[in-house]
Amino acid sequence: MFKCHVCGSAESHTEFVSEVFEIGNKFYLVENIPAIVCSRCIEEVFSGETSEAIRVMLHGESKPVKSVVLDVFNYKQEVKAS
Repeated sequence: MFKCHVCGSAESHTEFVSEVFEIGNKFYLVENIPAIVCSRCIEEVFSGETSEAIRVMLHGESKPVKSVVLDVFNYKQEVKAS
């Protein structure tokens, strides 16, 4: 039975999500990850099996299906400038 560790809700649904992972100084986007999503606060939870598959994908010999350009903003610098 699902219970959200953020808001305590027991209501959830399954959804395919995208997540960015940072390893060292590199960023990796993984798309279509099966996740349990809290219906109240939208916190995403991955199963242990899914988390392990992502780890193997990113640290193994898998090749990306595509590359994208990513704009990077620095919140800390923007807030100081304001």
